[in-house]
Amino acid sequence: MEKFTRLTAIVAPLDRANVDTDAIIPKQFLKSIKRSGFGPNLFDEWRYEDVGQPDADNSGRPLRKDFVLNLPRYQGAKILLARENFGCGSSREHAPWALKDFGFDVIIAPSFADIFFNNSFKNGILPIVLDDKTVDNLFQETFAHEGYQLEINLAEQHIIKPDGEVIAFEVDRFRKHCLLNGLDDIGLTLQHAEQIQAFEANRKATKPWLY
Repeated sequence: MEKFTRLTAIVAPLDRANVDTDAIIPKQFLKSIKRSGFGPNLFDEWRYEDVGQPDADNSGRPLRKDFVLNLPRYQGAKILLARENFGCGSSREHAPWALKDFGFDVIIAPSFADIFFNNSFKNGILPIVLDDKTVDNLFQETFAHEGYQLEINLAEQHIIKPDGEVIAFEVDRFRKHCLLNGLDDIGLTLQHAEQIQAFEANRKATKPWLY
């Protein structure tokens, strides 16, 4: 997993509450267990006019011109601004995979579904919880200014707006450590590789019949 320290990027506003994981990545795309390749089908039913199929070429599919991620002003966005209860519904880990593969590194919302919230950290996405009023103000500013960007500083736990205003956010200390150091569950386990190898060597010596 890549380290996340700080990011300055365009914000894409998804002005919908209760966005569930089936909307984020529809069920027909859940056949693969690879973490990559889901980006083209992120919000598939909202982005395209037709019905998407697994392993199909998306380059020629008709786009819904009014969907936020299809608008030219939000191309290249790496920060997704959302409403309350983002990521509700089923617990599919494919949802953060699709968001990450599309290019999103940060999601800002008033609240998240618990399982999606946890899965985001484990897949290198920083979900930031801010109060409703602050999120409302960010939506207004994003709509008002084309190319609107925010700077995210994870180490300092700050969001810096274009006018210099600083917004503080909370993040669990352990999850912060994992993101700053690029550690997923496998990476955390490999930090103890020497102890694991020593344990296995000792067990092989003392209980050879197991081998």
